[in-house]
Amino acid sequence: MSAAAQRTRALAAVAILTVGAVAGCGGSGGEEAKQTASHPPYASPTAALPGKLTGQKLKWAGCQKDPEFEEGADGTPEPMPGGVPWECATLKVPLDYAKPDGDTMDIAMIRARTKAKGKDRIGSLIFNFGGPGGSGVATLPAAGQDYEKLNKRYDLVSFDPRGVGRSEGVRCLSDKELDEYYQSARLPQNDAEARETLDEQRKYARACEKNSGKVLPYLTTANTARDMDLMREVLGDEKMHYFGISYGTELGGVYAHLFPARISRAVFDAVVDPTQTPAESNLGQAKGFQRALTNYLEACHDDGQCPVGQTPAKGEKEIADLLERLDKKPLKTRDPDGRELNGSLAASGVALSLYSQDFWQLLTEGLQEAMNDNDGTMLLRLSDLLNGRREDGTYDNSQAALTAISCADDKQRYTLADIKRRLPEFEKASPVFGQLTAWGMAQCHGWPFKGETDRPRVSAEGAEPIVVIGNTGDPATPYEGAAKMAKQLGEDVGVELTYEGEGHGAYNSGDRCVRRHVNDYLLGGKVPADGSTCES
Repeated sequence: MSAAAQRTRALAAVAILTVGAVAGCGGSGGEEAKQTASHPPYASPTAALPGKLTGQKLKWAGCQKDPEFEEGADGTPEPMPGGVPWECATLKVPLDYAKPDGDTMDIAMIRARTKAKGKDRIGSLIFNFGGPGGSGVATLPAAGQDYEKLNKRYDLVSFDPRGVGRSEGVRCLSDKELDEYYQSARLPQNDAEARETLDEQRKYARACEKNSGKVLPYLTTANTARDMDLMREVLGDEKMHYFGISYGTELGGVYAHLFPARISRAVFDAVVDPTQTPAESNLGQAKGFQRALTNYLEACHDDGQCPVGQTPAKGEKEIADLLERLDKKPLKTRDPDGRELNGSLAASGVALSLYSQDFWQLLTEGLQEAMNDNDGTMLLRLSDLLNGRREDGTYDNSQAALTAISCADDKQRYTLADIKRRLPEFEKASPVFGQLTAWGMAQCHGWPFKGETDRPRVSAEGAEPIVVIGNTGDPATPYEGAAKMAKQLGEDVGVELTYEGEGHGAYNSGDRCVRRHVNDYLLGGKVPADGSTCES
């Protein structure tokens, strides 16, 4: 696989957003929802973990062949650029932390060991790349070249969180059923279509309960944070060293809240706003993706290469009109399975392409094909990246896990009336993405288990400084969330760093200023000045 293809894969691996729920994930009725679990929300474990868990020895070995490891010719991940190989292991964690002697779950892990010895070796640096639902086992090797310098003093470690990928991953629909589900998805235009959409989501939720019901109540972010603390202990680290991206910043914040004294050095990049409800978060994404689309349109018009509109405003209108037309009459594609491009899939493809400037050329090609050639192939392929569909027609479980984890976390269950009431606000925020993000509010409508909390708790009084990076052009986690996270972490804990650039995430943009600040902090303990700025 070429370096460019590897880069695209690495970016796509973290391009998972809640608006994807409108095309593929949702819930059932509301009043019959069951309580999640016996563990008190956000309470630290009340019973000590048994020695069979805290004393377990990880059996690191070469990673088995897997379709996610496309970089290596033999189906295993290619080594780090310096030749360091990847190793895989399995960690056992309690299914329910209130019953630590009860059933366990297997958590898949991956690492690249540092060559440093003695005092030069700091420990393990644990990564979570976002979602929720993203596979760290697949993403870390794909993005490994971005973190080569950190490997000089850290073992680079990541994992599939509970319910994700190889960690007893949630399954809802079969591959064939998912194709049918996405092909039939439409943005509702009237009450009858709205009820049909909720009916489809109800069927989806029932399938999740049927196929994965045992684990669904326990897939909370708080439980994953507890898994990380057990992981830290088993890896032999006294303190946690952590790098979280996107949803990984929420996970890191919850970890810091539960275990503030165990934080050593942590970086939160592409920061989730912990003060928002799911509806507020979706509205923020509508605004963020609209802003990113405007930036793309302005750039392509400046270059004279724009496939839509004589001005950015006219280009936006043409894209909105295209999505509306596609919901009425989908475009043919060159897909070998005969799939077509509808409005929901096209909107997902456009959204995916705004995660990074590296994707802008692909968006231009996709819009040119759709507008000029009546061909939806490129936009369909981009939506496939977001939905976790592989070239062989199989799906990973990223979108199913996204729904299951979100609905285990969030107490809110929005009704059709809630969505209809707020729809004008969303459409005003984004003519292109407003409907998509508004209908994403129905993601947990009637999920069969109750959610844990109304908002994530991230206050971490007493923790060491945590570097919080906000990107001014980030579509999925808008820039304003970084300041909110830093404030919620607490005085002298959250240290804000601003990156004035485009895309989802700052460190993976390659910006030298951002990397210098982060590397100096993680490798040398030098905390950047609060309020520092890096310009792209």
